[in-house]
Amino acid sequence: MHISCTQDRPRAANAHVADELHAGLQAPEAWISPKFLYDALGSRLFEAICELPEYYPTRTEAAIFARHGAEIARVAGTGATLVDLGAGNCAKAAALFPLLAPAQYVAVDISTEFLCEALERLRLRFPHIDMEALGMDFSSRFELPLQVRPERRLFFYPGSSIGNFTPDEAQAFLVRLRAQCGPDGGVLLGVDLAKDQATLDAAYDDALGVTAAFNLNLLRHVNRLVDADFDIRAWRHHGFYKPARGRVEMHLEAVRRQEVHWCCGGQACSRVFEPGDRIHTENSYKYQQADAIALLERSGFEATRVWTDPQRWFAVIHAQAVQ
Repeated sequence: MHISCTQDRPRAANAHVADELHAGLQAPEAWISPKFLYDALGSRLFEAICELPEYYPTRTEAAIFARHGAEIARVAGTGATLVDLGAGNCAKAAALFPLLAPAQYVAVDISTEFLCEALERLRLRFPHIDMEALGMDFSSRFELPLQVRPERRLFFYPGSSIGNFTPDEAQAFLVRLRAQCGPDGGVLLGVDLAKDQATLDAAYDDALGVTAAFNLNLLRHVNRLVDADFDIRAWRHHGFYKPARGRVEMHLEAVRRQEVHWCCGGQACSRVFEPGDRIHTENSYKYQQADAIALLERSGFEATRVWTDPQRWFAVIHAQAVQ
């Protein structure tokens, strides 16, 4: 078995990260991309979120795979190059290994250290599977390296992460996937479906405050990335559903006036945040099933099968690349 851990162009990536964070922090309505939620601690906090009773997506999707796994494997096929996007602890893909029997498993995540640790543990359980870990930000560009098998690439994107993109961004992302699919590739996509506001509000602002810690840890991560001086105690978490936009939003709100400093391109930068000012940190769009299928079709895929839970809260869609 072969396993490697590759980080995507660290020096160039660091400059790009600083530029992106600077642009968001200086915007009239400040924002930070949700990908920065996932440093090593953020990834572990998200694991804890997935155990919360309020956070239905993980257990609902898992139940779909448990109930329909054999059929999903028949439709998606075995022996593929399984490319796990936003792999995290790799647990979702690993649960499907006995059914999908991938020829190669490629775990992709922005949190390189956390990913490599997860893959080291995973290879002990499945020593017969060739594995690759790619530390990569795939949100804006995406090109797989040569060590990834070109044959029958199946992109696995579970957990409703597609909802972090706006619909236009989601289409652009799926078009990039289609370009990497080859003639016989496909995608296995998890999509959170539209539902009542109370359920969504609770899922993104839990009683224990784990989601709040997850969101606040983003500031700790930014402090490290661009030598910023956010005082985490001066911020609070807000997560709520906006029906008019069909999405959950997460924000960090300043509880007192503060001047925050950071570095970008060797220059010292700063911004004053007044009480009540917010930083937008995540969107999570909730789809109608028909809209999710239409999105795939506009992106060069054809949906071959959809599986849902009895409440129709969540959908798993397999789609084949269109020639």
